[in-house]
Amino acid sequence: MSTAVHGSSVDIPTPDGTADAYLTHPVGGGPHPAVLLYMDAFGLRPHLKSMADRLAAAGYVVLVPNVFYRYGKAPVAELPEYIDLAERPEIVQSLRPAAQTLTPERAMRDAAVYLDWLAASPLTTDGPVGLTGYCMGAGLALRTAGAHPDRVAAAAGFHGARLATDAPDSPHLLADRITAELYFGHADQDAANPAEQIDRLDKALSAAGVRHRGEIYADAQHGYTQADTASYSEEAAERHWTALLDLFARRL
Repeated sequence: MSTAVHGSSVDIPTPDGTADAYLTHPVGGGPHPAVLLYMDAFGLRPHLKSMADRLAAAGYVVLVPNVFYRYGKAPVAELPEYIDLAERPEIVQSLRPAAQTLTPERAMRDAAVYLDWLAASPLTTDGPVGLTGYCMGAGLALRTAGAHPDRVAAAAGFHGARLATDAPDSPHLLADRITAELYFGHADQDAANPAEQIDRLDKALSAAGVRHRGEIYADAQHGYTQADTASYSEEAAERHWTALLDLFARRL
């Protein structure tokens, strides 16, 4: 029997404004471990809320912030119920201005606020939190694990983008600060995360002594967890749930 959950919209004050977010948690009992779920580029929308609800039903308090709040409340761009970029390529362009408001520095300033907000909630336990991120959110999860090693026990990223680039602020360069256990589910058909970057990420984490595992999901596209998109793969998405829940069960 699945656990009933309660979801609601919340507003979180930040130094740069107010971040709108979705909070979901098991009904009754508690407190429960906290999880910060980082959105993909399409943002806070019904499908992402359903993913958060599924995670909450497993026994977690889940916060999903609109990381583009500086640009506007979610949704920051008009999205169809089913997102197929082959038919609607202009969607990417419509999201670009919002994405440009989120620099690595701003993202980590926000991360501290989100973690403080979760820690202050009577719904959450006093222990460290878990992170999970999708697409661009995988990079945010990796950065947050490096920026707050004392507060993050587990972090996962799925079909991540630009995790280990040549840029001087690439997320993988924080490897030597990370104490959390990490998991990455890489799509094998993902131009945003080529094999050389997967290898660079793995080598950086190994050199830093970070406990981690990276797996290649066969026949999976960038966005394979997102059921409201043409990239969705039910098989890969269910594999992601198994890996994510196993990680959190061990570490939170």
